[in-house]
This record gives sequence, structure tokens and C-alpha cells, in this order.
Amino acid sequence: MAEELAAVTILNVPVHPLTMAKTVAVLDEKIAGKRQTFVVTANAEILMMADKDRAYQNIIAETADIVLPDGAGVVWAGRHLGYQMPERVAGYDLFLHLLALSAEKGYKVFFFGGTPGIAEIAAKISQEKNKGLKIAGCLNGYFTDEDNEKILKTINDSDADILFAALGAPKQEKWLAKWRSQLKPSLLMGIGGSFDVVAGKTKRAPLWMQQASLEWLYRLIKQPSRLGRMTALPKFVLKVLFKR
Repeated sequence: MAEELAAVTILNVPVHPLTMAKTVAVLDEKIAGKRQTFVVTANAEILMMADKDRAYQNIIAETADIVLPDGAGVVWAGRHLGYQMPERVAGYDLFLHLLALSAEKGYKVFFFGGTPGIAEIAAKISQEKNKGLKIAGCLNGYFTDEDNEKILKTINDSDADILFAALGAPKQEKWLAKWRSQLKPSLLMGIGGSFDVVAGKTKRAPLWMQQASLEWLYRLIKQPSRLGRMTALPKFVLKVLFKR
């Protein structure tokens, strides 16, 4: 874990209370210096997964270098526990900021994950919105263990500076942690369903809902099948209250 960045502890997981601007600045410095950095954007659901899965918790707590408060619930938890938590650093928004940074600085990005064809669509749209963005390569998220060697070679041979893994949690963090030592990109980051959003396959909540911390409600309305997963939020709140 990054020693120079102070972290607060939420449900046994260190979370770095950074602003979006500070996060981008820190990651820019890491990439420019070719210091490999593993980033996890942790919302309440991910912290609850980690609470139940010790191996996953160890990855976030011990292997990740920076853990960001992706979710109003995590920001609330930090503040409730008495910590200074300036703002939410949403994974999707950070992804967009890093694309803009890459276009500006010439960093090469690799899109890994999603259903067949989605990474390529997301990459094309990202290039249209960020002139000069260099896409090092694309791979979908449908693979078996036997494919890992080929995937690693493809990513490393691309000379990418940033690897965005859209495999969903906890798979993306577990995959990145397992293969980190063999991966060459300077920034490793799981981004969930971000390719789907960029490609237009799914939509984010309206801005007013995001600002009102109601993005979870929008997702539930659009995908009622998420109801079971959404129970993680009240369970998370109760655990934090109990910790207090």
C-alpha cells in the first residue's frame, strides 16, 4: 500500500480520502515515473464483499496501493467514523479523467473486459471524445484460465501504460492481484461496467441523482434484478453503526 498516502480504516479496509483532482495528480506522477500502481475503487458493495471474503479483503488491504471511496455510502461511513472524507471518487468518473489525462500526456491505454466487441466500441468512442488518445489494445472479458498466458502477452506486448480491467468485482481485483507481478502497465485499475456506459449499452443516473447520492436507486429502477445486491447497502450501514 502507498506509504506516502494516509488512509482511514473502514470495515478493516484502508481507504484513501482523496479528492478527484488529487487522485488524478497522484496517478499522473506514478505513471510518468513508471511506478506500478494498483487502484481499487471501493463502494459499499465491494466493502461488504471484502467483509465476507477474506482473500478479497486481503487483496484490497494489502495488495492494492490506492483504495478510493467510490460511493456515497463509503464517504458517509468515513465521516461517521470521525474521518475527513472530502468527496466521492467514482470509478467511472476517474476512468474518464484518466482518459483525458492520457490523451494530453500521450499515455497508452488498454481496454480489457466486457462482452465481445464492447471494449472496441468504448475505445473508439473514447478516442472521438479525447483527441489523440492512444489505444494500445482491446480484449473482451470472456476467457478461461488457459487463456491467461496469451492475455498477459497481448497486454505486455502492447506497451500500454494503463490497463483498465472491466471484469466486475471481485473478479477484476482478483485477476489483477494474481497477475500483477507479470503485468507491465504502470497503472492497473478495475472499472466494472464502465465500457458498457461509454458504449451506450447502459446509462448512468441523471446528474441530479448522482449529486443527491441516489445513483443506487436509479440502478435498481433500471435493473430490478439488482435488488439482492442492493441489500449490501443497509447491511453496510448497520456494520458501520455497530463499529462506531
